[in-house]
Amino acid sequence: MVIKIGIIGKTNTGKTTFFNSATLASTEISSYPFTTKKPQNGTAQAITLCVHMEFKVQCEPNHSKCADGWRYIPIELIDLPGLIKDAWKGKGLGNQFLSIAAQSDALLHVVDCSGSIDASGKITEPGSGDPVSDFADIEEELVMWYQKILEGNRDKLSKNIRDGTDQVDALTELYQGIGVKKSHVIQALKTTGLEDTPFDEFEMGQTKELAKILRKISKPTLIVANKIDVPGADKNFNRLRERYNEVITVPASADSELTLRRAEQQDLIKYSPGSEQFDVVKPEELNDKQTNALNFIKQDIMGEYMRTGVQFAINVTVFKLLKMNAIFPVADETNMSDKKGRVLPDLFLLKDGATVKNLANEIHTDLSKGLLHAKDLRYNLRLPTHYQLRDRDVISLVSATKKSTG
Repeated sequence: MVIKIGIIGKTNTGKTTFFNSATLASTEISSYPFTTKKPQNGTAQAITLCVHMEFKVQCEPNHSKCADGWRYIPIELIDLPGLIKDAWKGKGLGNQFLSIAAQSDALLHVVDCSGSIDASGKITEPGSGDPVSDFADIEEELVMWYQKILEGNRDKLSKNIRDGTDQVDALTELYQGIGVKKSHVIQALKTTGLEDTPFDEFEMGQTKELAKILRKISKPTLIVANKIDVPGADKNFNRLRERYNEVITVPASADSELTLRRAEQQDLIKYSPGSEQFDVVKPEELNDKQTNALNFIKQDIMGEYMRTGVQFAINVTVFKLLKMNAIFPVADETNMSDKKGRVLPDLFLLKDGATVKNLANEIHTDLSKGLLHAKDLRYNLRLPTHYQLRDRDVISLVSATKKSTG
């Protein structure tokens, strides 16, 4: 399963620049509202330490890559059209946006923390816009969309519950198309104090609060405080962190990341995405504009914030918000290889709490049916099928049909 992360926000916040810098795509970037008229899909990477150095072997990645001891795991990034007020009613590109957002496992909410856009998303004088309000505007659209789903199906829900469907199951079925699970519904009802209230007694204010909690739980969100390189943006960054202290906020300069990634592509610098430094390898080929840009990034971005924030935002989303663990399964425990002899070829991202049985299911359902136990190759331990895997576990699965399968 490939993780999908949607990039949301108002127009002109730098969403497409963020998308391009993470995927090295060449999607149109413009100051005109709604440059992104349809979702753009691209492949980015989540980055974690590879285990090959620890085990003193040379890995041969299959569907990912390894560089300088770091494993790059493909994820899908979706650049969504900018939202406008009343998008939940279908205005602008609202319906298209919301249907695609529903498919995302998590959301990166990009705001212009330099305050360079007005309430409608048009370019304005830096500092005159309000990124705190911009974030609130988009969040309100999402909450209203969740509430619309509920209110628009009141009669159907009531009938299903009267006909004997459990209230939690009925709500779960209603929202399952946008990634809401039964556990989300149970948690949201408990948080809002509605778990013992019959659905027909839900008032409008209560359904909105329920929608707000469901949206928050089912679509984990990180704030990307973009354009941190613009003077004055640091004040808005601090305001965002204070106002939305329950949401992780990452300072970022997508423009700086794109500059570094393109320079690295041209072999002008040595740079790994997310790194806290870069080295110029061909200074003689840089013009004055390029030299000044790189000096600015080194001093004002990395010197102040350690990194551009783009890769960091993706990593935090995958490993902190979504709580994914990197698991390395192998077939041959002696050589740490698959059946073709490739060393540590595979890496699976599994949700925290996933078991040996879940890993077997991810690899192949037939393997799961005959699963006996697993072996932890780091500690040479035999593991039961219900053992909960930990990040960077190296596992060999033992099946009744095919021993030591990975």
